[in-house]
Parts: sequence; structure tokens; C-alpha cells
Amino acid sequence: MQDQSPDLAANEPDPWDGDPRLPEFFADAWVAVRTFRDYLVEEGELRGLIGPREIPRLWERHLLNSAAVVPYLPQTGVVVDVGSGAGLPGIVVAAMLPDAEVVLVEPMERRVAWLNDVVARCALPNVEVRRARAQELDGAIEADAVTARAVAALDKLYRWTAPLVRDGGTVVAMKGARAEGELAAAAKAMRAVGLVDGRVHEAVTIPGTEPTRVVTAVRRVRGVR
Repeated sequence: MQDQSPDLAANEPDPWDGDPRLPEFFADAWVAVRTFRDYLVEEGELRGLIGPREIPRLWERHLLNSAAVVPYLPQTGVVVDVGSGAGLPGIVVAAMLPDAEVVLVEPMERRVAWLNDVVARCALPNVEVRRARAQELDGAIEADAVTARAVAALDKLYRWTAPLVRDGGTVVAMKGARAEGELAAAAKAMRAVGLVDGRVHEAVTIPGTEPTRVVTAVRRVRGVR
């Protein structure tokens, strides 16, 4: 996404720390999300998951940004986060959707180890971590929704993720300022994999934060034109 937040130095405090709107916004997910954030501060840079300049802007640029996808996801069912990396948005999604089964898909062993540590530390019983690439799971997963953040261009992402989504399910991607153009460029790929109704949404979490561009597309029910 396009970053319009201040270019903070690594040793500066996060301006969102202590903001009372955060626990109000995250509600029942607050303890898990705050624990995740604290763990990122403690270990994220050491494990090569985030750069030092990201630490003072974890709340707005990463955690609130991840929370922006939640309104476009089902409250229950299977949600698969591909290329989960540090756990964004997957860990935030799991904390905010406790009745959903969230599968974090990540091919790198060290990141899988991190994700398993986060799941244990944040006490998230609704999460499964799988070491794999999305394209390796065709036929092994049937998701109600798939999420992705900074994984690939939409045309490539749709080829990887559409086979994981059940008929009527949704691919939900977080994108930057060029989301509209990227969606238009992916039209042929969408048709090829049975995705329809592509839309770009500007999602706001807490008023005053930069909107997150969320791109949704629905897996067509086979046999229905």
C-alpha cells in the first residue's frame, strides 16, 4: 500500500502507543493483537521479519492495516492467508474472527517457526500453520476466503489462490494506490480461473488513518454463467 505515514526513525516511539481507540477498536481481540505487536517489537527485527523503521509504525501501517480486511471475510468457515510471512494479516484476522478456522500458509521454514511461536504466545486455538506454497495446496484446501498481503500482482495471485476457494468464496487482497489498474490488468486471469465481481474497496479502521485498498473477487459457482 502507499505509505503516507511519517518516516519515523527506528528508535522513535509508535505514536499510537497508549491510544485508547486501539483497545476499543480491537475489542475482544485486543489482548491477542497487543501480544502479537509486542512480540514483533521484541523479535521481529532479530528474525528478519520487519525492518527497524517499521517498529515505530506497527500499529497503523501493519496491524490496523491488516484489520481492514476483516469486514470482507466470513465470520465462520475456513480463511486461508497465503504468504503469511510475519503473520500479517493472518494473525490479526484470527484474533478478530475467533469462530473462523484460519490457515496460515508460508513456505519459509524460519517464518513457519515464527508463526507457530506467535500462535502459542497469543493463545489462538483457531489457527493452523502449513509450510507450503499456495499453488501446492490445490485440492488439499477448500476455503471460504483467501487473504493475501504484498504477495504478488493480482493476475499471478489469482492463478495461485482461486483453486483454493470454494464456489461462492472470496479472494481478498490488500493492495496499494494502483489497485484499480492492477484489477483491470488481471481481467483475463480472473476469467481463466473462474473469478468474477472484482471490486476495489477503500477500508478505514479508525477515523484519521489512511484507508486500506482491499480488492475482492468471488469464485463463480460452476455451471452458473
